[in-house]
Amino acid sequence: MAAAGRFGQPTLEQVAARAGVGRGTVSRVINHSPGVRDSTRHAVEAAIAELGYVPNHAARALAGSRTDAVTLVVPETEKRFFTEPYFSEIIHGVGVGLADTELQLLLTLVRTERERTRFLQYAKARRIDGVLLVSVHRDDPLPDQLLEMGMPTVLGGRRTEAEPVPYVDSDNAGGARLAVRHLAAAGRRRIATITGRSDMYVAQCRLRGYEEAVRDACEDFDPSWVAAGDFTEESGRHAMRELLRQNPGLDAVFAASDVMAAGALHTLRAAGRRVPDDVAVIGFDDSPLAQHTDPQLTTVRQPVEEMGSAMARVLLDRMADPGAAPANVVLRTELVRRGTA
Repeated sequence: MAAAGRFGQPTLEQVAARAGVGRGTVSRVINHSPGVRDSTRHAVEAAIAELGYVPNHAARALAGSRTDAVTLVVPETEKRFFTEPYFSEIIHGVGVGLADTELQLLLTLVRTERERTRFLQYAKARRIDGVLLVSVHRDDPLPDQLLEMGMPTVLGGRRTEAEPVPYVDSDNAGGARLAVRHLAAAGRRRIATITGRSDMYVAQCRLRGYEEAVRDACEDFDPSWVAAGDFTEESGRHAMRELLRQNPGLDAVFAASDVMAAGALHTLRAAGRRVPDDVAVIGFDDSPLAQHTDPQLTTVRQPVEEMGSAMARVLLDRMADPGAAPANVVLRTELVRRGTA
């Protein structure tokens, strides 16, 4: 301990080096996170004792400012929150990631400017130790405001390619390419898409992946193959009606979410189109809904629960060492084949 004291307060990196592990492992031990072998945990604890390291969150606890609570912020309406399976899966994953800690998980819906201001005041008062934020829109200032006040924050998804706030995301463009290539390999040549909200980076990535793959697979790409949705079932129904009106000969549709794909299936059935014989359909998410459509939905799986757990792990690391460089995570997607394509 004396040797470490000559150089000032021991750092997380010094503890990691002494224990022979990565800094993320040290953070997980400090926060009592699962998934750390007993031998590794003992090595880290020994290094902490030898160096006299005091974690940031422990110092805050001694000062009486630690709340042992984090909040999951959802900037959406109650209707969307309670009808889209994505959110329940994220919550479950976050819960798993925090299960072996002493942290309490709070849920906050931020739907208006007034509610955002009220939440920022709550955060500034240090009534929480960290924030998880999902369903972020391009112009949402909340992540930057939290970053500026020094509040440990992790996003589920990104607002832009150059996101400054730590995030966990899926390979959305790659997943869209998988869907289109599967449709093209099955002989489909008039492949349309139903997009998500244009102010969300996730929707932009899925559209980009679709366009890249469809231009490679189809000789003549028609911009009228692209119809706007907003991730709701009703928007999927409406967009599918518009696609059929403009392109009665289309033979495949990639919807940027399972919920919109379900809406598209409803419209196709009403129009007398057989799925997948006349029109193949692929969704995105592999939510529980995908197994309850008729036929069951072929879809791109993004590991939503795993995303929630990863968000919790990254947040724990940020809380243990707020000054560390962002450790962003991008998870793989995969095609799940069922009856619609």
